[in-house]
Amino acid sequence: MKILVLCTGNSCRSQMAEAFLQNQLGDNGKVYSAGLSPQVVNQFAIQVMQEIGFDISGHTSNNITEYQDIEFDYIITVCSNADKLCPIFPGDGLKVHIPFDDPADAVGTDEEILLEFRKVRDEIKEVVSAWLKNNL
Repeated sequence: MKILVLCTGNSCRSQMAEAFLQNQLGDNGKVYSAGLSPQVVNQFAIQVMQEIGFDISGHTSNNITEYQDIEFDYIITVCSNADKLCPIFPGDGLKVHIPFDDPADAVGTDEEILLEFRKVRDEIKEVVSAWLKNNL
C-alpha cells in the first residue's frame, strides 16, 4: 500500500500523519508526505512528536511534483487548500480529505504554541489510526 499525505507546507500536519501512518503500516506499506509549497519541517512539530517517541527530525519537506509518477492507493489531504488544489495522480488512488487545524497558526508563548501542537498531534494520531484501521 502506498499513501501520500498532502498539505500546503508539508511542515506540520502532513509530517505527523506520515509518521503515525508509517508506524502503523510497518512493512505493509510506504507513506510519503508532500506540500504544494513546501517549507522547513516545523521545530514544534519535531518536538511534540519526540515527546511521544517519534523522531521526525530527519524528515524533509518535499514538493508534490517529486511524487507525480507514483501510483498511490490513497492521497490524504490534511488541509483545505491541499484538498482544493490536489493534482491528479496516475492510477486509481482514492483521494481522502481529513482536515486538521494548522498548529503553525498558533500564537502566544512557546508553551501556548506547544499546547496547540500537542492538541493537533493527538487529533491526527487518533483520526488517522481509526482511518487506517477501517481501510486496511
